[in-house]
Amino acid sequence: MKSLYRILILVVITSLAVSSVFAGNRDRAGEAGASELLINPWAGSSGWGGVNVAGIHGIESFYSNIAGLAFVNKLEASVSNAQWFRNSGINLYNAGAAARIGESGVLAMNLMSLNFGEIEITQVDKPEGGIGTFSPRYMVIGLAYAKEFSNSIYAGVQLKLINESISDAGANGVAFDAGIQYVTGDDENVHFGITLKNIGPKLQYSGDGFSIRVKDFENIDGEYTLVQRGSSFELPTQLIIGGAYDILMESMKLKLAGSFVSNSFSRDQVVGGAELSYHDIFFLRGGYTYEADITNSDSRATAFTGPSAGVSIKVPTNKETNGGFTFDFSYRSTVNFKPIYTYGIGMKF
Repeated sequence: MKSLYRILILVVITSLAVSSVFAGNRDRAGEAGASELLINPWAGSSGWGGVNVAGIHGIESFYSNIAGLAFVNKLEASVSNAQWFRNSGINLYNAGAAARIGESGVLAMNLMSLNFGEIEITQVDKPEGGIGTFSPRYMVIGLAYAKEFSNSIYAGVQLKLINESISDAGANGVAFDAGIQYVTGDDENVHFGITLKNIGPKLQYSGDGFSIRVKDFENIDGEYTLVQRGSSFELPTQLIIGGAYDILMESMKLKLAGSFVSNSFSRDQVVGGAELSYHDIFFLRGGYTYEADITNSDSRATAFTGPSAGVSIKVPTNKETNGGFTFDFSYRSTVNFKPIYTYGIGMKF
C-alpha cells in the first residue's frame, strides 16, 4: 500500500509541475517543431497506436514509456524500417539496444533517422533548379536508464539528442523523457503508467543558409554579407496516462489497454487497443487513435485516420529468460498518402 501511495504522489507532483506547459494547447496548435519526436518507429507498439504506456516492456519502451526498459532480462536489440507516408519518399530507420546492469538497472541506447531523399536546389534566379541537390536529415539519439524499485514500481529517464540539418543550415538540441509504471493484481495483470515526453529548451536553426550577399547601394562596387536570425521553436511536449488489463487464459492472453495523450501543441488524443497472444509466440494487435474532427475531412488536423494493426511472430530460444527472435509488422492508415508499413526484427537473450 505504501508503494501505491508513493506512485500516486509522484503522479500528482508530475502533473502539477507540467500543468503550465499543457495549458491552452488549442491556441498554440502547430507552433512546435521537431515533430519527428512524435513518430513511433517501432513495428510492435505502433501496431496498436502506442497505447500500451502502462504495460510496454523491453526495447520498444523507448517511445511509449521509458520505464518499461526496466523489464529487460539480460540483453535486447531491435531494428526497424518504414517508408513514412509511403508515396512521400521519406525513409525511417531505427535501431536500439538495452542491457541489464546489476540486479535492477538497465542501460539502453537508440538511434532513429529520417532520410528525405534528394531534393532539387533552387534559387531566386533559378527556381527550376538544375544546380544540384541536397538531402535533409533528421536524427534522434536516445540514451536511457531504467530501474526496478520494487516488484510493483518501475521508472526510467531518457536523454534525447536532436539533430535536424540540410546542406547549409541545421539545429541541435536536447530533450528529456521520464516515465513510471505500476503493476498490481493477484496475477500482476493490472497495469498503470504515466510518461512525460519531450521536455527541453527551444531549438533554433543557424548556418550559412541564413547568410546572403547584398549590394551596397552607396558604393556600387561594394557588397556585404547580411546574416538573418532563425526564429526559435519549442518541442512537442506530451503527457500520457494509461492503463492496461491482462485477461489470462490457458494458452492465450488478451491485453486491453487505453491511454489519454495531452499534447502541448496539437489536439489531445484518446487511444484504445487490444493485443491477443498465443503461447507467447504469435501476437495479433489493433488500436484506434481518436482526436477531435479526425473523421471530418474539412477540419481534421492529422494525416492519420485512426486505425492501426499489427502482428508479431516470436521464435523462442530460451524459455527461462523468455529469449528469442521476434519479427514484427504494423499497419497505420493515413489520408492522402498510402498506409504506413513498419517492419522490425528483435532479439532477446
